[in-house]
Amino acid sequence: METLLDTPVSSITLDKDLDVVNLVEGMGKTAFQGRNISIAKEIWCNMLKDDTTIFLGLAGAMIPAGMRNLVVSLIKNRLVDCIVSTGANLFHDCHEILGRFHWQGSPHVDDRSLFEEGIDRIYDVFAKEKEFDETDDFVEKWVCGLEQDRPYTTREFLYLLGKELSAVGKEEGVLTSAYEKGVPVYCPAIADSSIGISIALGRREGTNNLQLDTVADVLEITGIVSDSGSTGVVYVGGGVPKNFIQQAQVVARFLDPSKANGHKYGIQISTDAPHWGGLSGCTFREAKSWGKIANEASCVSVYSDATIAFLLIASAVFSSAIETLKKRRFPRFKMGEKLEVL
Repeated sequence: METLLDTPVSSITLDKDLDVVNLVEGMGKTAFQGRNISIAKEIWCNMLKDDTTIFLGLAGAMIPAGMRNLVVSLIKNRLVDCIVSTGANLFHDCHEILGRFHWQGSPHVDDRSLFEEGIDRIYDVFAKEKEFDETDDFVEKWVCGLEQDRPYTTREFLYLLGKELSAVGKEEGVLTSAYEKGVPVYCPAIADSSIGISIALGRREGTNNLQLDTVADVLEITGIVSDSGSTGVVYVGGGVPKNFIQQAQVVARFLDPSKANGHKYGIQISTDAPHWGGLSGCTFREAKSWGKIANEASCVSVYSDATIAFLLIASAVFSSAIETLKKRRFPRFKMGEKLEVL
C-alpha cells in the first residue's frame, strides 16, 4: 500500500514566466487528461531520441480549425516522418495554400440561410462555396496534366500536387512542406473528399482517366515500417488514417515476421470512448491483440478536443526538443514513382 501512495498530486502555480514546456510538464503532476497531455509530450520526446520513424495520422477538420501551420512546423522540423490524412484535410490545405480562407463563424445560425448565401459550415467555421469550387477547378485542371496511362500511389500524386502548389501557391501548407522536405503523405480514402470529387468530375467530362492505386499505398507504407528500426504513432482522431498506419504492422508481419514487432510508441488524441466499439476510440491495449502495437509499447490516450491537446503537446515537444532535433537521425526517402527508403 505504501508504494501506491508515494507521489502526491501537485498544483500548478500561475506565474508570468510560465511557458508552454513548464505548463505541460507541470500538468504531469496533476490528474486526468491534463496529466495525459504531459505523458504524451514525454513519449513524443522519447520517439525523437530513439531510432524511430514517426507516423502522424490526421483525421477530423484540423486544417479548417487553424492547425495548418502547426502541422507545417512538425514537417519542417522533422517531428514527424510520414503522414496519413483524410482527403478533406488535404483539400482544405490546398485551399489555404492558394490564398483562400476559412472564416470564424458560429454554430448558432440558420443553416438554410447559409445555403442560400453559398456558405458552408464546419461547426463554427464558415467557407465560401464559390471559393471551394475554384479550388476544385484548380485540382481538376492540374490532374489533366498528369500521365493518364499508368496508376499513381496517393503518395506520388500528393507529392506532385505539393510540387505544383509550391510553384503557384501563396502560403505554406502541409502538401508544400511535405514536398520540400521529402515527407511522404498518404490518403487511402482520397475518393472520400473534394479532391476525389474533382477527379471524378473530370473523368465524367472526359478530361482525365487518372487511376489511384491505394493497394500500392499499403505495400509502400508497409515497406517504411519494415525498413525502420522502430516506429511510433501520433493519432489525431481515428478513422482511416489511424487504421491505415495500424495495419502496416499487420501486413509487415505477413511479409516478414522478423520485421514486425508492433509500433513501439503511441499517442492518441480522441473524443471517442472505447466502449462503443469504434476504431476512433479503440485503445492501444486493444490494438496489441492484433499485433499493431508492441507488447511493451509506451502509449497514452488523451481524451480531448485536438485543437486543445494537439496544440499543447506539439508546442511543448518542439520547445523542449530543440537540441534533440539537431542530432536526430530521421528516415530519408526518394520520392519517385516508386518510394525508396534511403
